[in-house]
Amino acid sequence: MVTGTGAVAAPGTGTDDLWKGLQLPPEGPGPYLVKNWDPEPWIPLREHRRLDRFTQFAMMAAHEAFEQSGPLEVEPNRVAVSLATGIGGLESLEALVHHSDEDDPRVSPFLIPMMMANAAAAAISIKYGFGGQVTTPVVACAAGAQSVLDGLRQIQWGYADAAVAGGTEAAARKSAAAGFSAARALSPSGTARPFDIDRDGFVMGEGAAILILEAEEAAQDRGATILAEVLGGASTADAHHITAPHPGGDGAERAIRLALADAGLEVDEVKYINAHGTGTDLNDKTEGLVIERIFGDTQPAVSSIKGTTGHGLGASGSIEAVAVVEAIRRGELPPNIGLINQDPEIHLVDIVREPREWEPGPALSNSFGFGGHNTVLAFGPYLG
Repeated sequence: MVTGTGAVAAPGTGTDDLWKGLQLPPEGPGPYLVKNWDPEPWIPLREHRRLDRFTQFAMMAAHEAFEQSGPLEVEPNRVAVSLATGIGGLESLEALVHHSDEDDPRVSPFLIPMMMANAAAAAISIKYGFGGQVTTPVVACAAGAQSVLDGLRQIQWGYADAAVAGGTEAAARKSAAAGFSAARALSPSGTARPFDIDRDGFVMGEGAAILILEAEEAAQDRGATILAEVLGGASTADAHHITAPHPGGDGAERAIRLALADAGLEVDEVKYINAHGTGTDLNDKTEGLVIERIFGDTQPAVSSIKGTTGHGLGASGSIEAVAVVEAIRRGELPPNIGLINQDPEIHLVDIVREPREWEPGPALSNSFGFGGHNTVLAFGPYLG
């Protein structure tokens, strides 16, 4: 059961502002950054100076998620933390590399802990005293979704009664942009256009999202408000190429089919897909091909929110998971911002172009990453 969510991303800080921002196009070309970031409302000055920006994002998202969920009434050592990232503390890594080129021997003793990929997961465990399994999935752009799946499994397999799951990233920096540009993945126009004929690559984003997951019995016993249910999920690998998706979408298709089976869903029961939809040529074509092949004449509504959030790398899957939970909670689907002229080679029959009311039902959230990592989550309204 999902009992709390928290988020920070370019469209807004806090889940409500994020949702409002998903309805509107960005103010200008990317990267799509969190505006006027100030961690002090959530983290004291002395503490946040010792935390990289990606950890600060995670701490804020966790604070909001627990404000919504309320205190967990379970043994702290039965709470797992699964908090993903794709790159980790890039800002701190750059500072360390820059220092190595200087003659000044002084260096902060916190630089290594700040840059560690597991720093955000550790910070949440320490702050809240959670002593269950604490892990950091690092599977590129599938990481945020993988963290939710890992949290689900901890509860299903009986190792935990609750889990703090999500992803965080603050890698929208010049060094990363140079690397992605060299790989010809980054949009030269700075505008994200998922599934559009004129798409020219992804736009970098940043942020974090956290979901509080609880076993049904634990949530019911304390009278928690249940926002949605995680019905299942699955992960696969393309085993094909370090950056390009499998040309036939083999790994992505298996991930979707396995997630449907894990959730006990038939293809015609799915009412919405939050697509990975990066705005790159190969990703959008492959994802469209796979959805068409699996769902056929029963294709559900589809949208990608990366036209407003940008691509948050290791945080993207968790930000999108929160968007799906909000779509279920609010009875409204988020639009595919940036789509003007649909690519005729992408045969998606119902891409959501404007905010749309819907009768909440089973929904999928797709996340596919460099290295051929594929993770698909299935959510649905809680039916008691």
